[in-house]
Amino acid sequence: MVKPDAAGRLERLLGAMTPEEKIGQLNMLSADSELTGPGGPADYMAALRAGRLGSMLNLHGAERVRAVQRVALEETRLGIPLFFGYDVVHGHRTVFPIPLAEAAAFDPALWEETARIAAVEAAADGLTMAFAPMLDVARDPRWGRICESAGEDTWLTSRLAEAKVRGFQGRDLTAPGSVAAVAKHLAAYGAVLAGRDYAQVEVSERSLHETYLPPFRRAVEAGAAALMPAFTDLGGVPLTANAAVLRDLVRGAWGFDGIMVSDYDAIAELIPHGVAADLAEAAALALKAGVDIDMMSHAYTKGLPEALARGAVTMADLDAAVRRVLTFKARLGLFDDPYRETATTALTAERRAAHRAAARDAARRSIVLLSQKDGLLPIAEAPRRVAVLGPLADAAGEMLGPWSASGRPEEMVTFLAGLRATWPRSDVAHARGVDIDSEDVGGIPAAVDLARSADLVVLCVGEARGMSGEANCRGHLGLPGRQGELVKAVLDAGKPTVVLLSSGRPLLVPELLDRAGAVLATWFLGSEAGNAVGDVLSGNWNPSGRLPVSWPADAGQIPIFFSRLPTGRPYAPANRYTSRYLDIPTEPLFPFGHGLSYTRFALRDLRVSATELRAGETLSVAVEVANEGQAAGEETVLLFVRDPVASVSRPVLELKGMAKVQLASGERRTVRMSLEAEAVAFPGIDMTPRLEPGEIEIFVGPTARTDALLKTSIRVLAS
Repeated sequence: MVKPDAAGRLERLLGAMTPEEKIGQLNMLSADSELTGPGGPADYMAALRAGRLGSMLNLHGAERVRAVQRVALEETRLGIPLFFGYDVVHGHRTVFPIPLAEAAAFDPALWEETARIAAVEAAADGLTMAFAPMLDVARDPRWGRICESAGEDTWLTSRLAEAKVRGFQGRDLTAPGSVAAVAKHLAAYGAVLAGRDYAQVEVSERSLHETYLPPFRRAVEAGAAALMPAFTDLGGVPLTANAAVLRDLVRGAWGFDGIMVSDYDAIAELIPHGVAADLAEAAALALKAGVDIDMMSHAYTKGLPEALARGAVTMADLDAAVRRVLTFKARLGLFDDPYRETATTALTAERRAAHRAAARDAARRSIVLLSQKDGLLPIAEAPRRVAVLGPLADAAGEMLGPWSASGRPEEMVTFLAGLRATWPRSDVAHARGVDIDSEDVGGIPAAVDLARSADLVVLCVGEARGMSGEANCRGHLGLPGRQGELVKAVLDAGKPTVVLLSSGRPLLVPELLDRAGAVLATWFLGSEAGNAVGDVLSGNWNPSGRLPVSWPADAGQIPIFFSRLPTGRPYAPANRYTSRYLDIPTEPLFPFGHGLSYTRFALRDLRVSATELRAGETLSVAVEVANEGQAAGEETVLLFVRDPVASVSRPVLELKGMAKVQLASGERRTVRMSLEAEAVAFPGIDMTPRLEPGEIEIFVGPTARTDALLKTSIRVLAS
């Protein structure tokens, strides 16, 4: 909110603007140095001086931003400051694990901390807006942007939404180190057909409201300053023009009062979507739906004048959008502090070191130990000779991941460098074997020779960072290039082998999982990747990451997720006429929540504080967790529910809570989680929220596998 005197100032400013200047406030252009979508560079300085520019993206660096802001203040008629946005998706100068990896930590405090650090660094670079968090629930690993998501679960994504908005924005957008969060992409972008970017979306109204919208509502309730509609459609209506969602639901029912920023070129793309004949129609549709900022499509500057002339939009429609943009700038403090001097935190050497330490902690918490044999890990004593092999072993640039902001390859710690630092007295040798993007296999013999002479092999394979993220969808989820041949040859050498599997999605790598001594999902871990891996392999950190997404056994299972609805013919091995495949399993290779540890945890004595629950009440769910292994470790406890009989078929499991506990060897502790009555409510047949009386089953355990969960039940009573 802005103060009444500030609101009056904004109204006076709005009244002084020409229609062209008003439209200019809705125009966002990209710096020519970095284009993240179609089209060529725009002459943003000419647009600025003409009063036809209100904000920018992809311009960063305090001095560059200050120079452009000076022109806005001193060389335009009204001197309205700009704001500057950037894709700060998983860090800025300090690069953190990709969101899918960070979600594996199941730790909102960590998510908030990394967003806060990214915001501090982005603000120091002159930025005022982060195009994050991405809140698309994603259940198809073919989709490149699954790497930017928190995975398959709505509840978990909603917790990440709250944490990231708090981290980016703090309590005050004018405070030091705060930037505006843009929650994206509203909504159901993760459900694109066949996992293909920009494709159509087919979801039911129930799925939309139960699965895909809740994270955005949580972001709004947490105070997100901005939202970004998805490129895609819902029921044939592209989100960029979807007034029923943007205007009626989000602004109307939810009460969102921030700004809406289009995705790159999305307003002009209403023409190829087939819902607009020209830029004037496209601009009118988007503006009336509630989109305030046109990012790089020039639809507003070129189309709105004609739309006004045709009567397709009114001056009142235009004023409403401009008023929201000016109010947003006031919330950022730009009218009082246009250079954001009070919002910039000095990045001292001490602060940068703290940021790197946080990146290391985030990276090791994000690593998931998928499999291991014969207790190969941890490596208690430094091996005499280590062979670090594969195209990702010494690939600093690949550690950045797909959205690396202003991260610098030379500042990334590679796996090779990290292992050399971990075992400084060992002979840690390296061979690439193959490149990911090459057919040349001439380096495999040298890699195999190195493996044969080693006491330990660390095989670093997976995807290049450019194979994940936007426009990087994959139909085949195996190891790209000739890495499969390297893997087979190295494993045939017969030495103890640890595989570091880097990717932005689950990969189908059966030979690795069948034959390697240990396989770790290392995703894209960011600045401290190598040191984090060294911590885990050496046992200085007991791996605690858990999969935030089901890991398929075969591409034919996709999409696969744990919170599916039951069927009238559930799978039964002895009955042909049940829900099954003839040739592949029905269950994932690794379930949601899977992740091994160097110790052994046991959960016992599940109990609830009450056996009956009414609307407005909350009960406590308690379970004893014991560390029965030989190493200290961190356990993640998940709380699921199931409504077995309801007016609408309910999922077989729904995640509703989580807790983490660190235990020394032999230690045990009671973990408590809360369950509100409203958490088991659901949209009824008429889509109105309902809390129905009846039995609710409660499950507690480490993974979304019912045979690994403790169970009890309660009854919901009518109010």
